[in-house]
Amino acid sequence: MANNAVKVKYARLQEQYNNQIRQELKEELSLKSVMQAPKIEKIVLNCGVGEATKNPKLIDGVVDEFRLITGQAPVKTLSRKAIAGFKLRENLVIGVKVTLRSKIMYEFLDRLINIALPRVRDFQGLSPKSFDKFGNYSFGIKEQIIFPEITFDKVDRIHGLDVIINIKSKNPEHSRVLLEKFSFPFKKVR
Repeated sequence: MANNAVKVKYARLQEQYNNQIRQELKEELSLKSVMQAPKIEKIVLNCGVGEATKNPKLIDGVVDEFRLITGQAPVKTLSRKAIAGFKLRENLVIGVKVTLRSKIMYEFLDRLINIALPRVRDFQGLSPKSFDKFGNYSFGIKEQIIFPEITFDKVDRIHGLDVIINIKSKNPEHSRVLLEKFSFPFKKVR
């Protein structure tokens, strides 16, 4: 999938944002210019693997899965300080993260919205309350196997991951409107 993203000039959602959504946001949010419209700057995926302190080979499996999911090489995260109660020493590899930008980010967002999230068991939608005060949206995925790139037979262990969508906007309400324009599956608030 990532190889296809490199060959195209724009991703489908990126083209839709530039040609249609920005203008709609300008009118809907009463902005003076399309340059003031909220915009997704980056998407960060991370996964903590606490059991890696006992079995360091678990990290390699998570790195391979992240590479398949995102089409980009992830970075291993290190522990900052030693905590004896958790048998954790300073500078041990305890997680993996990857930051997506531009075309690859939009390709990932498209696959997440249209393919991966509908595969979640008993999916009711994502919480519309997960915005921080700056307008960034974050949520967790309980199983990495919802992504079609992952072959279930090759998975050593089921783990979750966190997705943080960094949005440049004036407030969380503008960010929510932007994600709704991308057909983000929010829960219906009653």
